[in-house]
Amino acid sequence: MKNLSYKDYLLVGLQALLFIVYIVNLKIIDIKLSSVITTTGLLIAIIGFFIFLIAILQLSNNLSPFPTSKNDSSLIKNGLYKYMRHPIYTGILLMFYGYGVYQESLYKILITSVLLILFSVKSRYEESKLKQKFPSYSTYALITGRFLPKLLVKNS
Repeated sequence: MKNLSYKDYLLVGLQALLFIVYIVNLKIIDIKLSSVITTTGLLIAIIGFFIFLIAILQLSNNLSPFPTSKNDSSLIKNGLYKYMRHPIYTGILLMFYGYGVYQESLYKILITSVLLILFSVKSRYEESKLKQKFPSYSTYALITGRFLPKLLVKNS
């Protein structure tokens, strides 16, 4: 592993803290939703789980919780990574938002919104590191979305 900075540890520590805060089931802000919406939330959470799992498998030996990549890592641009740069974050966010809706927990939805902000900051930092390590990363970033696939609109 390259030399990790305090920022690497801080971002991963905050992420772990948000995961713990999410898991702690504080029933302080519950909402009432229709069964159609809660079932949809559960389906979104399941889709998120599979995106997360597939992205981890595709990243393989490159996987690290830290934004600074491993010394021997390579740039993965196939599979889910062909369409989005951070499918693991996407999967986690879909799981957490979907489960929050399923549980009718505004608390979980709010924690996930804070996690989205953290993932935005963490991914920007990670991408600055990837641009230094992989000269082709800037081009890759132009054609793929950060958390969702980029919609290409062709002018006729």
